[in-house]
Amino acid sequence: MAVRFPLAGAVSLALLAGPAPLIAQDGASVSGSGASGPSAQGDVSVTIYNDNLALVQDVRQLAIAKGTSRIEFPDVSAQIRPETLSFSAPGAAIIEQNFDYDLLSPDMLMEKAVGQVVTIVRTNPATGAETREQAKVLAVNGGVVLQIGSRIEVLRDDGLPVRVIFDKVPANLRARPTLSVRVDSDRAGARPASIRYLTPGLGWSADYVALFDAKAGRIDVQGWVTLTNTSGTTYSNANTLLVAGSVNQASVRTGVHMPYRPMASASPIRAAGTETADREQLGDFYLYPIANRTTIASNQTKQVSFLDVQNVPASAGYEYVNGWLGSSTDPQSASSVVNFSTSKSGGLGDALPAGTVRFYMKDGAGAPQFVGENRIDHTPMGSSMALVTGQAFDVKVKSVVEQRQRLSASKWRTTMRYELSNAKAEPVTVDLVQRGLDWGWADTRLVDESLKSERRDAGSAVWHVVVPANGSTTVTATFETRY
Repeated sequence: MAVRFPLAGAVSLALLAGPAPLIAQDGASVSGSGASGPSAQGDVSVTIYNDNLALVQDVRQLAIAKGTSRIEFPDVSAQIRPETLSFSAPGAAIIEQNFDYDLLSPDMLMEKAVGQVVTIVRTNPATGAETREQAKVLAVNGGVVLQIGSRIEVLRDDGLPVRVIFDKVPANLRARPTLSVRVDSDRAGARPASIRYLTPGLGWSADYVALFDAKAGRIDVQGWVTLTNTSGTTYSNANTLLVAGSVNQASVRTGVHMPYRPMASASPIRAAGTETADREQLGDFYLYPIANRTTIASNQTKQVSFLDVQNVPASAGYEYVNGWLGSSTDPQSASSVVNFSTSKSGGLGDALPAGTVRFYMKDGAGAPQFVGENRIDHTPMGSSMALVTGQAFDVKVKSVVEQRQRLSASKWRTTMRYELSNAKAEPVTVDLVQRGLDWGWADTRLVDESLKSERRDAGSAVWHVVVPANGSTTVTATFETRY
């Protein structure tokens, strides 16, 4: 077999002879079914998790020889985790398995040819005459270095008609990702052979489109499963199941401390739901099967609808979150918030897989316009939600450390003033959140306030402040901290 490696113009690969047969290491060699077709896969099932992980199960009908033979499975994931492989076939036991992940390409051909002799073909642009020379490939580090006779030459892609001819394709280069297993069979004959493995490169998330009518206090929500395949392989006519939840993977994770930013609340879930969704569960995970078999093409993003709810009660609100000892010279925008529920009665009526919610509102002409987005974590049914959509234009908050007084060696008193303004033609309610009350080793208590607050959690006090139309409101609070 000879392989040409053109260097002028667009890079291409031409095989001058038919594909070489796959040679068994010992005994017979069997391809994993219709390798000449568009896919060698059999009956494929794919279970996809949220954390860039999928379980692939592939059952192929094979003719397996008696004794020791090698079976090849083309069209497996290019990112297969070989250590997770499980193989089974009636009457056959696995001896060893190999994964050939070096795919056939012009660059890989040249890399594998280091130390080998190739043929360099040059064409005279004026006459069309060809000249051929034998060359030894010395290196391909940032370019191809050749030894031609007694001279050393760098092969350049300078637009001149030059190509390289290889005598054969290296045995460990494959046109498609290929898994091979050596098996010992107690009989000869056709039977189903199945492989099961884990792979990254397949993942999914939920995307939500929400049309919010603030005046009517209603929201319409469509939920879409967004499935992405970057595993390097197409899964043809696959039975696909999506699992909502984070499965634990045995990997080392480094915790990174993120500094506090006085923007939105850490989670849009105000109260976690206690209702069970009407969906199949696997352990602690919800299952979202795709109704019909589907082809998940390589480098493809696919969307499937799973939620469509209209006229769910919702309300607009505002929120400002202040960090401990947070003081601003200029007024800052409050966050615009949409409040709704996922409960079965008066809510979306479903558990929500993690994803992004994108909000739209109709303008004066009735056309929906994008007004912001936010991410949600896996959310049980019955949860109370408050999603920040952006920063308000007309609603501002200025937080000021009015006084910081040391009462003793281990005790401090802090007086805060919050100035809220509203340029809208109607009154608004702002959830004013003071965080940091459980900061470090300190014990902070709220000892005086001009408006009654509530505790959202151990570290946060919340005031529901009504700010009049075209007006302002001031809230003061005094805290005592013991170290």
